[in-house]
Amino acid sequence: MKRTAAVFVAVAAALVASGTASAARFAVGVDPAASLSHVSARLGAYGTVSRDLTQLHVLVVNGRSVRGVKRIDGVRWVEWLGTRRRLAFSPNDTLAAKQWYLQQDRAFDFWPEPPALPAVKVAVVDSGIDLGHPDFASRVVLARSFVGGSVADVQGHGTFVAGEIAAATDNATGIAGIAFPAQLLIAKVVHNDGTISLEAEANGIRWAADQGARVINLSLGGLRDPRDASRDTYSPLEAAAVRYAVSKGAVVVAAVGNSDSAPSTPWPYASYPAALPHVIGVSSIGRTNAVSSFSDRDTVFNDIAAPGEDILSTVPRSLTKASVGCVDQGYSDCGPDDLRHARGTSFAAPQVSAAAALLIAQNPALKASQVEYLLERSAVDLNASNGCTGCVNGRDALSGWGRLDIASALAAAKGPPLPHADAFESNDDVGGHSGVLVARQGSLTATLDFWDDPSDVYPVDLVAGRRLTVSLSGSLAGAARVALWGPRTRTVYGVSVTRALARSIRVGVTQRLSYVAAKANGGRYYVQVIARRPLSGAYTLSWRR
Repeated sequence: MKRTAAVFVAVAAALVASGTASAARFAVGVDPAASLSHVSARLGAYGTVSRDLTQLHVLVVNGRSVRGVKRIDGVRWVEWLGTRRRLAFSPNDTLAAKQWYLQQDRAFDFWPEPPALPAVKVAVVDSGIDLGHPDFASRVVLARSFVGGSVADVQGHGTFVAGEIAAATDNATGIAGIAFPAQLLIAKVVHNDGTISLEAEANGIRWAADQGARVINLSLGGLRDPRDASRDTYSPLEAAAVRYAVSKGAVVVAAVGNSDSAPSTPWPYASYPAALPHVIGVSSIGRTNAVSSFSDRDTVFNDIAAPGEDILSTVPRSLTKASVGCVDQGYSDCGPDDLRHARGTSFAAPQVSAAAALLIAQNPALKASQVEYLLERSAVDLNASNGCTGCVNGRDALSGWGRLDIASALAAAKGPPLPHADAFESNDDVGGHSGVLVARQGSLTATLDFWDDPSDVYPVDLVAGRRLTVSLSGSLAGAARVALWGPRTRTVYGVSVTRALARSIRVGVTQRLSYVAAKANGGRYYVQVIARRPLSGAYTLSWRR
């Protein structure tokens, strides 16, 4: 409302500043319940009235002043028509027309031309890169192999992912990378036989975070099966590496996984690391918005969908030289069969990573949790009405919050309001972070998200015999709970809250917990705030000990 009012005042001042000012056109929105003829007659005092847009309940006036127009009964808004729209930026890269996903993502619709934005470091933790590729000239700031040897990409996967994110844009060559301000950090973690060791992956993630990566792309994964522990590949090491990156401020994006690598299709669980807190899990859709048959489903960890079929990108030139008569050397339409019409959630995730980089470049002050929220909540909901017959209205297991919409995310990031930034992340589990509840009493404000951040843990030291009282207030109080864990607790991940020492009860609009440490049991305890229903937002935690 403030913006509308400001525009109206400025326009009015400009139009009435001089009695001899030239006529201007302005649109007048009319209440559907009002008489258009009555409003039109009243507007005649301000200039010539056109009724061409009456189907929209809009009248257009050619006049000299808008002063007093909003006071006419039935008028809802007034807009000066001197503003012009400009065509969205279209990159001149020779293969951009084949990148159908650029239009689907609305990758360049927000700006009429690429603005000068600060560089953003984006890490690609993958199979390496073709450093000499012309589309990566001056785009790679650091590259390191964690599996020995050089960073040269034998499989082609890493070069493909990197191209979607950061291939040079608008240089009349090759493809257009989405994140034109991106500077790449390349961590090679894939052995030449295509396998990935957890140690290499964890080292690559940690290194990228230490080098200042604001976004980390993980187009890799391990099977998750909560029904069968023998084949579930949860790794505390991988989780620790991701948690470290999040604590350093990185946005972590991962593919939810492909069912052709799972026991059955479609597979109902996202892979790791997509199924970890604070990781944006990305599924795949095709040209018609239908979720790809191979894309893993997940009610909680599938956060957003992006195109993942028939994707064109960069590949190592060594893999295309053998393509006889193929013009596009170094690009996937001249690549090996498995990359020529590439498909997979691995190739959907980089588009979300690129979008995250654009948000950060536009506003470097954004925190990772804010970027996550903006990307997910600005997505286009997919359902039967727009091509996804298996998707229901709202968030669902197939497409998460919906299809990536880069232009909408950038518009939302202009704010206000922006989502609350949580200064205490990543505090999802016991250990790995400093104590917060150090004062005898106090309060703090933080955020909780059932899908991305369902657990916050705060250490508190209790003297034997001392009482701790905790209350939780705010819009989430009815959808969250507080639990207290004892000094011997090693993890709360996957542990039922019924095993906690104490749990809160609802008192009015708050959750309250009270506990007295036994005389022999002083030490470090842990207060956990848990999301129990599908809601997200800010809460206030107050304590006294």
